[in-house]
Amino acid sequence: MTEYTTVSIPKDLADRVDETIEGTSFSSTSDLVRFMLRSIVIQHQQRGELTEAEFEVLAEQLSELGYLE
Repeated sequence: MTEYTTVSIPKDLADRVDETIEGTSFSSTSDLVRFMLRSIVIQHQQRGELTEAEFEVLAEQLSELGYLE
């Protein structure tokens, strides 16, 4: 059984995420955050390091897919 923890983000950011995920396969802010964190962690594990430039590319790709504004 998977255990969960709580991560806090500012309410205004959560509201923006809710607007951003409308019409996507993400059903909640938590779904999007889990997806993004998994993506970052997987890249880090595969390369041994995630540079700021790589993180920016990842954020840009998510934006182009409509997951980020």
